[in-house]
Amino acid sequence: MFIPLTPVRFLYRAMDTYENQVGIVCADTELTYGQFGARACRLASGLVKLGIKPGDRVAYLSFNTHQLLEGYYGVIMAHAIVMPLNVRLSSLELVNILNHSGARALLFEADFLPLVEELRKACPAIEHYIALDEAAELASMTSAELLDSGSPERMDFLTVDEMSIAELFYTSCSTGSPKGVALAHRTIYMHALDSALIFRQDKNIVDLHTIPLFHANGWGRPQTSVLMGTRQVMVRRFEPGFVLRTIEKQRASDMSLVPTMANALLNHPDLNNHDLSSMKQIMIGGAAASPELVERLETAFGCEVICGYGLTETCPLLTTSRQKPEVTYADEKERYRRQSLAGWPAHGVEVRVVDTTNADVARDGVAIGEVIARGDHVMDGYYKEPEVTATVVIDKWFHTGDMAVWDEQGYIQIVDRKKEIIISGGENISSIEVEKAIFAHPAVFECAVVAAPDPKWGEVPAAMVVRKPGMELTAEELMSFLEQRLGRFKLPRVIEFSEEPLLKTGTGKIKKMVIRERFWAGKETRVQG
Repeated sequence: MFIPLTPVRFLYRAMDTYENQVGIVCADTELTYGQFGARACRLASGLVKLGIKPGDRVAYLSFNTHQLLEGYYGVIMAHAIVMPLNVRLSSLELVNILNHSGARALLFEADFLPLVEELRKACPAIEHYIALDEAAELASMTSAELLDSGSPERMDFLTVDEMSIAELFYTSCSTGSPKGVALAHRTIYMHALDSALIFRQDKNIVDLHTIPLFHANGWGRPQTSVLMGTRQVMVRRFEPGFVLRTIEKQRASDMSLVPTMANALLNHPDLNNHDLSSMKQIMIGGAAASPELVERLETAFGCEVICGYGLTETCPLLTTSRQKPEVTYADEKERYRRQSLAGWPAHGVEVRVVDTTNADVARDGVAIGEVIARGDHVMDGYYKEPEVTATVVIDKWFHTGDMAVWDEQGYIQIVDRKKEIIISGGENISSIEVEKAIFAHPAVFECAVVAAPDPKWGEVPAAMVVRKPGMELTAEELMSFLEQRLGRFKLPRVIEFSEEPLLKTGTGKIKKMVIRERFWAGKETRVQG
């Protein structure tokens, strides 16, 4: 029997199996899965009545709310494509994305009214502006009116083409122009199933949506959570104090963080003033973590901390650092090291580390190669960009652009982006390795390592460091600390301190290219001997 693979089936299962169970908590709003599903159905039929046709792109400009989560189901039930936008992008970046995608409708929160006014002038394809929370002059209607026009009746998921695009996410622009990652119904369905095999099997899970739902680590969880009937608590905007209060109030058990978020929580003055005992697991993703970060989080929250790795193009999960059955830890130090790695493959995907000829590099934890992957939840391609797709999907393998080493147990450790490897005197230096060593210093709040020009070596590692509030640290003291942890050729030859937090992308990653450009522009730096 052939039945289309679509995440709509997860919603219907939740409506039937967990109808009266609270599934979504958003500020003062609590929705059972029955109520949540009915709202999604009303959204779908309302969009159809509005004139949205199969394949139309429906964009959202919203923080984490239940309305945005409803869009993940209601839009695709209307046979359209849901397109959550990165709310931290500039108006020009959003204009480029909206015009490239040809979005026909934009649902937005009132916070973005000034931005929407700019978009209206530059995005002629958008026909419908819908306010998510309150009536606005720029909106033709509110989402409440849209839902009122719809019906709670379910669409027939047998009419879904599982190979059609369900979701469209644009990359964060960290390595060039944004590209639309097209994810099919089948791709999302398989990712949720594969992820469910990794999720903790606990009926009492309360999943805290700390990462924005437009971020890969954010939208990678809700489909699985709906499938499993998990209570999902929306964190509208990440603010460390609010997250700590919410963990205590909602008795949250699980959450995902990028390293910059984890660091902000660990350094918040109220960290020890809340009952965090409900936490059972924290997943770190979005950027490489250090063993020290894993240890600090486990100590602070009293729970297991593991890491994961993936990309928007892989829906996103490729690997996690969960303990492999045949792997034992010699001691706690080894456990923290293992759990800070990208880990080993999730179900449904194959992952390799290869050289320039696409041959596997040695599994010795030393040889560096590029991570490539194939499987059930790797994207079909970039939207309207077949030529670009062909440069990264070669012989059914997706080339990630991430450089890594792996060991005989198949654990992968990301060492850098291909474009961020520092080549100094012919030696390849991982900026991530140097950053982890710097972050291990107790006075360091955050740091970034990039290549700086050098007349002798071509490039040398340069570090931009932010101290923790109230703590002192000199370049000489940091160098002395690093000399015990890194080979001499890996030591930063340039160290600068910033009194302000480092600039971040819309997904919380440090803007290393901005720092790199500063050094290459000839600005004076402090060079270590």
